[in-house]
Amino acid sequence: MRLGAAALASASLLALAPSGPPPATVLPARLADTGGGSQLLTAEAPRPNATSGTLTWWDLRGGRWVRAGSAPARFGARGLVEGGARLQGTNTTPTGLYELPYAFGTRAAPRGTSMPYRRVNKDSWWCQDNASRSYNRWTEPRPADCRAKESEHLITYAGQYAHALVIGFNYERPVRGRGAGIFLHVNGDGPTAGCISVSKDAMRRLLTWADPARAPHIAIGTTTGTTTITRY
Repeated sequence: MRLGAAALASASLLALAPSGPPPATVLPARLADTGGGSQLLTAEAPRPNATSGTLTWWDLRGGRWVRAGSAPARFGARGLVEGGARLQGTNTTPTGLYELPYAFGTRAAPRGTSMPYRRVNKDSWWCQDNASRSYNRWTEPRPADCRAKESEHLITYAGQYAHALVIGFNYERPVRGRGAGIFLHVNGDGPTAGCISVSKDAMRRLLTWADPARAPHIAIGTTTGTTTITRY
């Protein structure tokens, strides 16, 4: 059967049309660094003063990043700020690329969770006292040099911390005054004090997705401004 000129032209256009966006347009491919693993979370807000945006999780398959899921996300009540310039108590979410050391929760780990998981109990605290040797660390029980009014009694936030991931901001070598207790956790009533939050369902899905053997990291940034996510 012979095709007419119009049909031939249409067939040629279809043959030339791309089957999807080129790999370079996928967000992880545009980042300066992805942490060297094969799993990545991207938390992107539209601008530095935004309190909401999108969390997306990605898998590296055959050399290409593939989206595994996404969810609306909330950020700090005063937006986002460069991680290295952040000050404690400013209700800002630190931008940058960070490891995800372990997960925790007031509830049992969802079935299928492979991340190291700590169960919160009545003696579980996150020390945020700048004068303490335990600054920016889980403590159980709370040490004498870590003042309660400067720290978080984790069990108090039973809903938000039903399931959570520790974000490795200011964690490996803590700088006093920069900030402590930055987590990815379940939504509360509104913006956070500096953490990132998503729905309860999204948090559960994330915990069954994250695989420590694949070195998951999180890149946090904005679409515009000096804290653009592609810097990290």
